[in-house]
Amino acid sequence: MNRPTRTVVVVGGGTAGWITANRIAAEHPGGGHDSLRVVLVESPDIPTIGVGEGTWPSMRSTLQSLGLSEDEMIRATDASFKQGTRFFGWAGNGDATDTYCHPFSLPLEYANLNPARYWLEQGRGTPFADFVTPQARVIAEGLAPKQLATPEYAFTLNYGYHLDAGKFAALLHGHAAGQLGVRYVAGNVRQVESHPDGDIAALALDTGERIEGDLFVDCTGQRALLIGEHYGEPFHSVRGLLFNDRAIAVQVPHAASGDAIASVTRATAQPAGWIWDIGLGSRRGLGHVYSSAHTDEEAAQRALRRYVERTSPGIDPDSLNTRTIAFEPGYRQAPWISNSVAVGLSAGFVEPLEASALALIEQSASIIAGQLPRDRQLMDVVARRFNAKMGYHWERIIEFLKLHYATSRRDDSEYWLDNRATDSCPEGLREKLTLWRQQPPWHDDAPRLDELFPSASYQYVLYGMGFKPCHTGADTAPYARLRERADEVFHGVLEQGARMARALPSNRELLCAIAQRGPGQA
Repeated sequence: MNRPTRTVVVVGGGTAGWITANRIAAEHPGGGHDSLRVVLVESPDIPTIGVGEGTWPSMRSTLQSLGLSEDEMIRATDASFKQGTRFFGWAGNGDATDTYCHPFSLPLEYANLNPARYWLEQGRGTPFADFVTPQARVIAEGLAPKQLATPEYAFTLNYGYHLDAGKFAALLHGHAAGQLGVRYVAGNVRQVESHPDGDIAALALDTGERIEGDLFVDCTGQRALLIGEHYGEPFHSVRGLLFNDRAIAVQVPHAASGDAIASVTRATAQPAGWIWDIGLGSRRGLGHVYSSAHTDEEAAQRALRRYVERTSPGIDPDSLNTRTIAFEPGYRQAPWISNSVAVGLSAGFVEPLEASALALIEQSASIIAGQLPRDRQLMDVVARRFNAKMGYHWERIIEFLKLHYATSRRDDSEYWLDNRATDSCPEGLREKLTLWRQQPPWHDDAPRLDELFPSASYQYVLYGMGFKPCHTGADTAPYARLRERADEVFHGVLEQGARMARALPSNRELLCAIAQRGPGQA
């Protein structure tokens, strides 16, 4: 039967469930007799995992599309501004120079000038990010991406957020139920009822309630209640490419209320993984991501305690509560089956590096809301397109994350040596690295409009890691024609950075101003 789509049931809360429910309800407002209904069913017994507290700049447009105030979000979620990621100890230099930045802003005039050609030819004395964008200096000085008077969501430099995942889910819950008409149901799913054709017809809850729907969104996390348990869609592991499968998370208080808040995620390499360090208004969120095949939990805990001791004077690491999260890196190749689509951890997860998990949730929710099939016949068409797009995104995410490891020169542990082994590198990335020895990445390396990572991101990581090509491309005709303009643009970066450093407040100063001003004062 070609059933109309009148009720969407989101199964599971957390960030994935509430972003999806909000996005669908915002794009399909109710009110009429035949209007779309959105229901979210959440177990009262399962806490939010909240792996990763960093977002991409895309979160700004997501929040705007929901009608949420940026100031309200920052106050409610203890958020801070994030302008990218700074890496420590990844390249293998073995000294204080082993650090680089992956900022969110594109290099200046990136549409027409490939900055890598000019940097490789004449700028190697300056770190790549510092050479191509003033954001690198702003990040280094702990400054905010905009001024106090800049309107909500507007910016001087591109930015996302660091936030408390649990508080973020609570904010989205209140907005969906209070402003967008999403019906909230607390209960555990006891049975999935099916139509004769295999579609899901309803969910039977332990409360005795039966929730019927036409489209079901599986946001049940690693349990994958619908896509995994019910439909049996296999999980495609990528542990052979990305080794990390554990994360030890801890919350560390600021030593003083006025402590500086970094406007980047700090990622510090370890012998068998890396440590994230995220600054929020009231605390820092830390976590050691590691490979259980290369170390054990006791050693990983010791490494995390040493990091706390080094970066948090006055804080006793033994007084902090840690929690260990196990995960299998991988994804489901067909996240949309019949009338059920998986979003978030139920669809897959690789690791928190570069905060790709939240970005993929945003992407999935946007597609579902924007292409919501009005009937069952259209659903199969949308599902095929969705599965193809998500498959492409997973492949690109895996390649991009592996780039951080495959280009390292660290040789202090089997973990880093194994990460450089040819058989642990995706074929697509091996081809790209071969090509990039001849020519630097640019638009052809990220050709789609919906790419998660622009080619500039590859440049930031590649040259931050010290990748040395065989050829710079400086003898080509396009380089010669544009060299004068490039000299002008990139020699102006330092001047722009100095101007911004004088004009922008610190990250904490801007957050304090937002906390003090009331609604409507932005």
